[in-house]
Amino acid sequence: MNIYETMAPTDLRKLISSGQISGPTAGMAKGYTQANLAILKREYAFDFLLFCQRNPKSCPLVDVSEVGSYIPTTIAKDADIRTDIPKYRIYRDGVFTEEVTDITEYWEEDMVAFLIGCSFTFETPLLEAGIPIRHIEENCNVPMYKTNIPCVKAGVFEGPTVVSMRPMSSKDAIRATQITSRFPGVHGAPIHFGDPSLIGIQDIAKPDFGDAVTIKEGEIPVFWACGVTPQAVAMQSKPSIMITHAPGCMFISDLKDEKLSVL
Repeated sequence: MNIYETMAPTDLRKLISSGQISGPTAGMAKGYTQANLAILKREYAFDFLLFCQRNPKSCPLVDVSEVGSYIPTTIAKDADIRTDIPKYRIYRDGVFTEEVTDITEYWEEDMVAFLIGCSFTFETPLLEAGIPIRHIEENCNVPMYKTNIPCVKAGVFEGPTVVSMRPMSSKDAIRATQITSRFPGVHGAPIHFGDPSLIGIQDIAKPDFGDAVTIKEGEIPVFWACGVTPQAVAMQSKPSIMITHAPGCMFISDLKDEKLSVL
């Protein structure tokens, strides 16, 4: 069992901010929502808010900070978004320039933090239904791919949809669709099954983000819209600066998964 599975989000954030956890957060804080991160300067905030509203499968918002605030008050009142994520990525004018474990020195007084629902949230109910999650089994990051599916443009923001992939049997894929459709706040149901080339993925063994996982005989790849989409969008739209989580290294919130599920 993942030793962090039953830990409280507050305790995990302390381990993260102190540097004791620096890798992917899949399987941690069972029952609590994890979130992707995108931080932008105020001049881009409305355009990005509109982008999320127009692309809810890829970018389902769970919190937006006040201008200049690094506290996600809706989902974790005692958190500091500058230190409580294992790894961050800095994009300048669309170019990924560095990966760091603390963004305090990068924070500016006119920045806005967007917290976006993460598919790690629906992995707990999948596991409880007996559906194996390969990247958890193989102790690695979920594979993520850029696709040929365009996002709906909003202001300066446009680019390709990014998907996460989990291989499953056909039977499990059907059940997974039923389960994840109850979580529209964390990407909802899959957007594609089977042949990856139909959505522009030429080599399933070479993800654009994360790690490749084993696809066993008789399994099909199942693809969900992914909160790494803003990173692909940043590369194309080129805001002066965008700070994001490193793929797979999420913000662990105090929000219960059940709050994002629908019957």
